[in-house]
Amino acid sequence: MMTQYILPQRGLAMMIRKTTSMTLLISFVFLMLSSVVLYIVPHGRVAYWSNWHLWGLSKTQWGNVHITLGFFFVFAGIVHIFYNWKSVVRYLKNRSKQLRIFTVPFNLALVMTIMVIGGTLLNIPPLSMVIELGETIKDRAAQKYGEPPYGHAELSPLSLFARRTGMDLNKAMANLKKQGVRCSGSGQTIADIAKANALTPKALFAIMQSSPERGEAQISLPAVPPPGFGRITMVEICRKYQLDLQKIYTTLQQQGLVVETGKTFKDMAEQNQLSGHELYNALYEAATE
Repeated sequence: MMTQYILPQRGLAMMIRKTTSMTLLISFVFLMLSSVVLYIVPHGRVAYWSNWHLWGLSKTQWGNVHITLGFFFVFAGIVHIFYNWKSVVRYLKNRSKQLRIFTVPFNLALVMTIMVIGGTLLNIPPLSMVIELGETIKDRAAQKYGEPPYGHAELSPLSLFARRTGMDLNKAMANLKKQGVRCSGSGQTIADIAKANALTPKALFAIMQSSPERGEAQISLPAVPPPGFGRITMVEICRKYQLDLQKIYTTLQQQGLVVETGKTFKDMAEQNQLSGHELYNALYEAATE
């Protein structure tokens, strides 16, 4: 009778071990997939502004799946360790069969892990190259999908959005009505209006700007730097905001700043040992004086 009882127990334990191992494998594959997606996904401000989706899932949904899969993977890992504890202990023994945590395999694994973490924090190649590649991919996505006028603009009520972008609220609402866009009022957020009309916030913004008066108005430099400003050059800034490049160049030089029109705004700030906001304030004063 005892033998008959032990055999089913062993069979159950073996089934749990196999199921746990398969669970770890499958969840690891999907964790890798979600990690790759989150590595290449545009920055949040761009993804939400353009209503970015991949395989039907938004950035938020991919992030949520990655988090829950991570917890599930950890849980399966704990179960796996529990049912394979003897093997783990065996790995921690030296040649004399004495239990030692800091064995050669453990030390190698620990050192490699610390090197990856430390190399990432210290921005050392090739780990820094991995981070830079991800930023390059995200920057290209920003160019493809477009930047919002400010961070998470889609969450702003229509009235605040119009004020922060310098639009006439009444004209913007008239343009929406003219294009058949349903809007319950100026208190409704850009994201809610876009969702209710099957539009992206970016497309909604374009409709709001479509009046002749707005189209003929000169584009002015905003009082605060818009997202992605650090990645464009002084030539591109002047072209985009219709500024006099020679005037800007001369005025900034008179302030003792080194100006290289082909450098990005971020690089120019670093060259002058200024923060991005300090250099932007100098640029704004030069453009509006």
